[in-house]
Amino acid sequence: MQGKTNPITPAGYAAMKARYDHLLGTERPEIVEIVSWAAGNGDRSENGDYLYGRKRMREIDRELGHLSRRMKAARVITPQDQPDKSRAFFGATVTLADEDDVEKVVTLVGDDEQDASQGRIGWSSPLARALKGASVGDLRTVRLPGGDKEWEVMAIDYA
Repeated sequence: MQGKTNPITPAGYAAMKARYDHLLGTERPEIVEIVSWAAGNGDRSENGDYLYGRKRMREIDRELGHLSRRMKAARVITPQDQPDKSRAFFGATVTLADEDDVEKVVTLVGDDEQDASQGRIGWSSPLARALKGASVGDLRTVRLPGGDKEWEVMAIDYA
């Protein structure tokens, strides 16, 4: 991850920042309070509140560190500011059709905000890499574990 930037939409960055702030400002202080209360109860070796609290605090700290590194490397890109809207770049919503004329709509977003069930695919995914720079009418072949699949770009939108 060193030296690499992390492209992300403004909404994706806001969601990541909100998660960071929630963990740091709400969850972690609650867990610290539980752990300090449990530590005052005596024997810590069989104290479930203490053991669970310490475990949960490590998980929160690990996630805070991860989010901090990702936000530091983030490069917020507003999709509507793309200079060439006739080609598929970061933030584009692309309508594709396969060999059987089955349409699929995907939006190219940052890897931290991808959600395949919502049609949001990560910028470094195989399909997104194949679509980079594509224009309407282009055929793109995507190498998938089940074999190659060809898609035709039907429309590109930056709304």
